[in-house]
Amino acid sequence: MSESRSKDAPQNGAAHSTIEPHVAKPKVGNRVTVVLGAQWGDEGKGKVVDLLAQDADIVCRCQGGNNAGHTVVVDSVEYDFHLLPSGIINPKVTAFIGNGVVIHLPGLFEEAEKNVRKGKICPSLPPPTVFDFHQAVDGVQEQQRQEQAGKNLGTTKKGIGPVYSAKAARSGLRICDLMSDFTQFSERFKVLASQYQSMYPSLKIDVDGELTRLKVSYSSLKPMVRDGVFYMYEALHGPPKNILVEGANAALLDIDFGTYPFVTSSNCTVGGVCTGLGMPPQNVGEVYGVVKAYTTRVGIGAFPSEQFNDIGDLLQTRGKEVGVTTGRKRRCGWLDLVLIKYAHMINGFTALALTKLDILDVFPEIKVGVSYSVDGENIPHFPANQEVLQKVEVQYDTLPGWKSDTSATRTFDELPENAQKYIRYIEDHLGVPVKWIGVGKSRESMIRIF
Repeated sequence: MSESRSKDAPQNGAAHSTIEPHVAKPKVGNRVTVVLGAQWGDEGKGKVVDLLAQDADIVCRCQGGNNAGHTVVVDSVEYDFHLLPSGIINPKVTAFIGNGVVIHLPGLFEEAEKNVRKGKICPSLPPPTVFDFHQAVDGVQEQQRQEQAGKNLGTTKKGIGPVYSAKAARSGLRICDLMSDFTQFSERFKVLASQYQSMYPSLKIDVDGELTRLKVSYSSLKPMVRDGVFYMYEALHGPPKNILVEGANAALLDIDFGTYPFVTSSNCTVGGVCTGLGMPPQNVGEVYGVVKAYTTRVGIGAFPSEQFNDIGDLLQTRGKEVGVTTGRKRRCGWLDLVLIKYAHMINGFTALALTKLDILDVFPEIKVGVSYSVDGENIPHFPANQEVLQKVEVQYDTLPGWKSDTSATRTFDELPENAQKYIRYIEDHLGVPVKWIGVGKSRESMIRIF
């Protein structure tokens, strides 16, 4: 009996032929450059963004709201930004506000009128909207915390927490709802307002007045908004573009990785770039961490290296450490490399910007926090628990100061030897290079090393 053969089977011992499978290689496209705070905010991110924005096509905000505060000085003019990315000072830049941002529309328009033309701003459609009553609720909640627990969270009372809470509860309203059908939007707005009034009986809400203002906002906003995911995809996969992402707040204020509960309500670390803009991680390029040459914190919460003495007072006075958004004095202390290293673990900084080095010019010696101990035992990590963090003792290394004015220096080699050693010490301890050094408020006072 003859064997049946497949017509494709090799004949007369011929070798098997193989066909290589076709594998399509995805195109990565443009990569974004990210600027993030590495401490508790107020590190000077706006100044770094302003520098990088000189060559940018698009500058993005990916999270937070108008609780942020960035100050930039250009040609002796001081600009304060809360919701818009500070890179928008460049007249060629388009400001994109991503899905992860919460937007207070009156604040957006007021800031735009003050600083830039509206045509340069592109809000995404899905971001949640902050209403006036969210801000009122924020204040009521802080008052209740104070009365019930004897302390509050120290929020900015800009309504950020209540809006993110409504987003998670799936009861919030978004820009796309306002843009779609105003009648339906109005009905949902009234329901949401009623819910808040039932939770907080003392709350006064001018429903008709706010809806009237929102209708005006609708007309102004309509030509500006874009579908966020599509806009970013086109920017990433179209012609070459320089895209810059400006993080708000900072690593130690991140809702998941910060000093909870004294944190903000969004992800201020690098993961928030992807979720807030709707873009994949392979399109993240350089990640720059901004570090103040000492440490500050506004509001309450654990602060291991805080100085309750003349040193803290001098840092506060020389650094003019007052919050841009709240006007509150910032608490001050020595540089804490334990928390910077923790921020680096999360964000993977490719380089650092070290700001306000000139504030240390008057100190004969400078301390740097290098490790923590609790009850006499060193701990190898940054504590997640607030009570534990309150108890840590900081081990310091003491470095010699330079006792000379650095504010006029414009190159690394012009810095005093001990100032150079201070910077190299930070680099060696963290394993991350310092790319910029700030020695003043103006754009020209940022020294670039490489």
